[in-house]
Amino acid sequence: MKAKILVVEDNADLRSVIAETFQNDKLQSNQYEVLEAGNASEAKDAMAGPPPDVIVLDIRLPDGDGLALLPQFKKQWPGAEVILMTGAFQGQQQVDAVIAAMRAEAFHFLIKPFDPANLTVTVQRALEHKQVGEERRKLREDLISTGGIRPVFKSEAMKSVVALVEKVSSSDVSILITGETGTGKEVISNAIHVLSPRSKGPLVKVNCAALPRELIESELFGSVKGAFTGAHADREGLFRQSEGGTLLLDEISEMPVDTQSKLLRVLQDKEVRPVGGRTVYKTDCRVIAATNRKTDDAIRAGKLREDLFHRISQITVHLPPLRERPEDILPLANAFLKFFAAQANKNITGFTPRATERLNGFNWPGNVRQLQNEVQRAVLLCEGNLVDAADMSVATVDVAEDRSGDTSFTRLEALERNAIVQALKETSGNKLETAKRLGIGRQTLYNKIKAYGIEV
Repeated sequence: MKAKILVVEDNADLRSVIAETFQNDKLQSNQYEVLEAGNASEAKDAMAGPPPDVIVLDIRLPDGDGLALLPQFKKQWPGAEVILMTGAFQGQQQVDAVIAAMRAEAFHFLIKPFDPANLTVTVQRALEHKQVGEERRKLREDLISTGGIRPVFKSEAMKSVVALVEKVSSSDVSILITGETGTGKEVISNAIHVLSPRSKGPLVKVNCAALPRELIESELFGSVKGAFTGAHADREGLFRQSEGGTLLLDEISEMPVDTQSKLLRVLQDKEVRPVGGRTVYKTDCRVIAATNRKTDDAIRAGKLREDLFHRISQITVHLPPLRERPEDILPLANAFLKFFAAQANKNITGFTPRATERLNGFNWPGNVRQLQNEVQRAVLLCEGNLVDAADMSVATVDVAEDRSGDTSFTRLEALERNAIVQALKETSGNKLETAKRLGIGRQTLYNKIKAYGIEV
């Protein structure tokens, strides 16, 4: 698809030179479509037509002021990038013009005379900037509207999370994402990367809990041949693989403490030394860390170094559990339903009232991940156009069903306890299967069984 460039310039010769520049075969002219306007009046007439991608706009026009036209263009075509041109100014007059252009959201400012090659480079950068902006807008719509497999946020709590992510993504600070298992920490890390200036670079993810203790340093920092038994070749390491992009360290509190100290040094010095190597390499990647533990508890238990915590948590993004934002349940369920129904090639359009009641009445200890698994299962079992309660494995839980006799539980804790008890009954006490059904880790299930005094 051709990129449209609108040139607004009263000097016919210069206007022709600019147009011919983008029709040069060396520039692959089939990629561009050049529209021309010789004055402010013709530029305003062009606003009734299709939107251009880039506007090359002269400030001094015989019948108007380009700076006055700029906000009109941005209002009519908010996605268009504007490059301003002007003759040489003197002193403060030039400074004022540049400031006015930037305030009006101009992409760039060119002083005549300029090399046409500089203009082509500037237009290319403007097109790239426009594409990044469109990707960011699309991602934001995906994050807070319905449709697709991405989680849907309707609650005020999650809207606040998205707003924070949008604010901090453009910086290069380290970010710590906290929240229970299954709340969507990986989705948020994806959003931060896509919204950042590093979006064209790689996004590398590693689960620190899944790496063997003896290999985690080699995985992160790389290693040289012969550094240890089994090191048959040089290994690059995830920090170097993430160069120019983002590295997600998931479950950071499960990383061995001695490795955490080496990680802290890498983050401070921006240098990485492979295991067994003598050469130090500069590293340039943004680090995002995530954990499902409460950071204060992890620090007290010696699972997370306090100095590392302060280094990785310049910004902390906390994801609330699904039980604290029940207004997200149905939008999420409908989004998952749409995706999995299409995947299974089934014409399933929604949930029956009984199924809806069951969705809203369940506590979802496994959070969004458990809800996703439940909807996927229901789609596979559903034989009609609507998912019914009979297609679901979860049941509405009421506090009155709690048989523990312990009144110290809060309502939410009682709901969670009953959900675990019910799942254990359905699996005849099989903890591994219970954890899978609830969408939580086996160790998390053990911890909750112990905390709630559940006898299996």
